[in-house]
Amino acid sequence: MPAPATFVIAGGGLAAAKAAEALRKEGFEGEIVLVGREPHLPYERPPLSKGYLQGADERQKIFVHDAGWYRDHAVDLRTGVAVTGLDRAAHQVTLSDGERLRYDKLLLATGASPRRLTVPGHDRVLYLRTVDDCERLRATLSAAGRIAVVGAGWIGLETAAAARAAGAEVAVVEQERQPLLGALGPEVGAVFAGLHREHGVDLRLGARLAEVTETGLRLADGTHLEADAVVAGIGAVPDTELAAAAGLAVDNGVTTTADLRTSDPDIFAAGDVASAYHPRLGTHLRVEHWANALNQPAVAARAMLGRPAAYDELPYFYTDQYDLGMEYLGHVPPGLAHDVVIRGDLDARVFLAFWLRDDTVIAAMNVNVWDQGEQLKALVLAGSPVDRTALADPAIALDRLVGSGG
Repeated sequence: MPAPATFVIAGGGLAAAKAAEALRKEGFEGEIVLVGREPHLPYERPPLSKGYLQGADERQKIFVHDAGWYRDHAVDLRTGVAVTGLDRAAHQVTLSDGERLRYDKLLLATGASPRRLTVPGHDRVLYLRTVDDCERLRATLSAAGRIAVVGAGWIGLETAAAARAAGAEVAVVEQERQPLLGALGPEVGAVFAGLHREHGVDLRLGARLAEVTETGLRLADGTHLEADAVVAGIGAVPDTELAAAAGLAVDNGVTTTADLRTSDPDIFAAGDVASAYHPRLGTHLRVEHWANALNQPAVAARAMLGRPAAYDELPYFYTDQYDLGMEYLGHVPPGLAHDVVIRGDLDARVFLAFWLRDDTVIAAMNVNVWDQGEQLKALVLAGSPVDRTALADPAIALDRLVGSGG
């Protein structure tokens, strides 16, 4: 009798845990070894910059499964150990404790790491990626009177909101002219600028960081901002070192086909590290958001078992800042000429936003509007022209515009 197959999952986050879950749901009866470098059970990251950071969520809520789940589902969970080497010819991985594991199929779910500042004094900076980072930052927020945040992206702004909720004075330094400029554009980015200023944040836009000092930040124009702690949220870099060293195709992530298979037929990738071909959009995408880590593993599991599979979910992300809740669905390629249509009240921060290319909705967002999600998705998926005037008119139901042909 042949030995049961062994599937190894490299990574200890949401994507890794959901992959193990999906393999068992798909009926895989072989050995699953899940290897995570952190000493914790696999956990979800959104609470680290939202509810858990603000003290609203209990620690146990961040974990994907409790320890008993891994035992009950015969998942060999190795925490506090990393995959440090990959021998594709031998079908083996080397662990940081020196052990070598043979695999029949391997899933890379190694995630991403925070992009680091390189200015003088960068060693004084805090980052937010792991649960340990979060708990360190929570303690800092409760003790510090003044916080400086470098970067007005999602992590930076959510950290700023948490710091204000903790009672700290907050300054945010961003080199672009609006927050979230690359993700949302100037008009919607201005909404977030107004939101944070309304909540007392000293928002420094178009400002460049020169140095992290012992007492705060020095900007390129010589301005010094006093701060008891400095937090950087300037993006993330996919952890592709293992894949690259093994000769896998890497381009802003581990390159995969639509079924999340890498350039090696027995190795797959999912989550933040995967640059996957998207069949709906006709391009490779690497999306650093919760929805990919949640949903891609089921596709990878089917493909690892030799079944037809393709990941074609639209990119999705969300944020909660102060009294603003938002969801975004779709994809606007960088540099693509497009227009934005607003339905609702920007000033009141209760609106829908639509990104259009040639009168076709390619992305949509709801801000403090919670009954339009399915209609927004249908508009993006339809891929057909719409009437812009009707799109902006709250009196016209969105479902009437799907497939309206303009």
